[in-house]
Amino acid sequence: MHTHRMAVSVSALALLTLAACGTEPGPGSGERGGAVRSDVPVTGVRWSVDSLTVGGEETEAPDDARLEFDPKDGLTARFGCNHIRADARIEGDRITVGRAVSTQMACEEDVEAFEKAATAALTGELTARLSGEKLTLAAPNGDRLALSEQPTAELTGTRWEVNTLLSGETATSVPADLPQERTPHLTFRENGTVEGHFGCNTFRGKAAVEEGAITFGPLAGTRRMCPEAEMATERAVLAALDGRAAYTIEGDRLTLTASDGRGIGAVAAPREEEGASGAPGKHG
Repeated sequence: MHTHRMAVSVSALALLTLAACGTEPGPGSGERGGAVRSDVPVTGVRWSVDSLTVGGEETEAPDDARLEFDPKDGLTARFGCNHIRADARIEGDRITVGRAVSTQMACEEDVEAFEKAATAALTGELTARLSGEKLTLAAPNGDRLALSEQPTAELTGTRWEVNTLLSGETATSVPADLPQERTPHLTFRENGTVEGHFGCNTFRGKAAVEEGAITFGPLAGTRRMCPEAEMATERAVLAALDGRAAYTIEGDRLTLTASDGRGIGAVAAPREEEGASGAPGKHG
């Protein structure tokens, strides 16, 4: 199950974004997206943030910290809840990024604190060093951010573990104390079906996939009763899988959003952990 590791101090969080973004504008930064050139081939790749080194001390980054450089959109990043965007320019091995803007979703307190500290520290010029699928962004003072290329997961055949519950502009994490065997998850199959676990009961049903949307048919499942925390999670997951829902995949992250704004965020499980799960019957 995905959890936020928030042991990083506020000063370290600020330096994280110093390494990841920077706000010192360069030529073209006044226009949307700036001018991103792939002199160092970092554009068009989703980068997962691995760790931050400050003053020689390395700190592991939150699980879902990631960023991307795009020729049109400049820098886009997500640090747990809101989407962050800034103009960007790449020249040689130097990356200069303009002032960041962010969406305004309501977030959990620890995530919100992380994002505020991160966006407040958008300053500085970075040196990019690429080695295979690893990228290091280094600040002039020697602090550095280590990233790994994040492959895009396939919708079908992947075990998607639900870690975020969406309701309009509000995002909350799935309770961390749910039993491991009741982690909500779902797997889409090539034959147009979906199966998984709501958080209390297992399920199986139809899922018609089209460009950017999935239409869920009636979902059959078991009828167990569980503690209220698990039942509340189940109701939230079930609401996102009721009828037609828009979906997006960013790297190893899946977002499903129903027409009423309710939805889920999920992360692709490692391949060795994937497997089928589901049970026929009628969901109660």
